[in-house]
Amino acid sequence: MSFDYKRMMKFEHNVGQKEKKYRLYAGAALLVISIFTAQILLLLVGLVLVATGYSGWCPAYSGLGKNTCTVADVVAAVVETPKADAPKADKKAK
Repeated sequence: MSFDYKRMMKFEHNVGQKEKKYRLYAGAALLVISIFTAQILLLLVGLVLVATGYSGWCPAYSGLGKNTCTVADVVAAVVETPKADAPKADKKAK
């Protein structure tokens, strides 16, 4: 198995919805624990987990060619994202 640097720079979603939730919860827990224990390593790992969970992109997964994102996850992300060109509904004044 080789690490592909070119694939890593594409920034494609490669983290599924279920894993995003796990990363966000685990990252938030590590951030809270790091505040009380003053552990820098826990803080850094927590920040990485929250960032990758929020963005849906993991650079390590990209480099290794791993993808946990399913077709349903991609469709859900497209449906949830509002288009900038979409006209807004005008409310009629009475």
